[in-house]
Amino acid sequence: MENTVVEIKDLTVAYQNQFVLQNIQLSIPKGNLVGIIGPNGAGKSTLLNAIMQLTPKIKGDIKILGDNLSNVRKQIAFIPQRDSVDWNFPISVLDLVLMGRYSKSAWFKNTTLTDKNIALNCLEKVKMYDLANKHISELSGGEKQRVFIARALAQEAEVYFFDEPLVGIDATSEREIMEILTNLKNEGKSIFVVHHDLQSSIDYFDWVIFINRKIVASGPISEVFNLNNLQNTYGEAFSVLTKINQLVNNSPNSILNK
Repeated sequence: MENTVVEIKDLTVAYQNQFVLQNIQLSIPKGNLVGIIGPNGAGKSTLLNAIMQLTPKIKGDIKILGDNLSNVRKQIAFIPQRDSVDWNFPISVLDLVLMGRYSKSAWFKNTTLTDKNIALNCLEKVKMYDLANKHISELSGGEKQRVFIARALAQEAEVYFFDEPLVGIDATSEREIMEILTNLKNEGKSIFVVHHDLQSSIDYFDWVIFINRKIVASGPISEVFNLNNLQNTYGEAFSVLTKINQLVNNSPNSILNK
């Protein structure tokens, strides 16, 4: 596929002799807001970690922007799950966002006034400017996620990978974060988001990857977000099927009814 941002061929990952991902094949075009959707334990986070070479693979080839990660790393922003960070580390909100500028600087070079201004501008975009000097341990869950977003924005990347950025935040913060990500997409950036809520996926994403240890479907949401792919992804669990039925019944104009 021309204009591809991520291309994965035959990726297999295992933990303790148990396959987590098997024979993953993906080709995603640039400029999309992509939702990575599947049940708990489906390998969503593992997929991002494998792309970022944070998880060893058994086999497979991964290209980002047509090249190996080592050659395009400065063009990529990776935002892990919030719980993976030590929020008691003694730094301020501004210091955390300035970390996003490190990839733009030479080794051991101090951040510049320009870096600081960019970081402050990013904090303003996520409505955290007034908390720039606050210690990160004092932040609420939604504020922590906003700071993560600001750090990613400060990187001025082309590709963004977010691992469950909407978990544990209030509805207002969720809408505002998704507005920021949508604006990035409108600027031509490519954004990948591990997500867990089916209902909001319809509104948030223009491309969806359904995954459950293998790729069930990948494509424009208008083409792949349907009952068949949902059932193949989540299985026959009663609670999930009930949720799917609610989606159909409560969303008369949704993609599922088309």
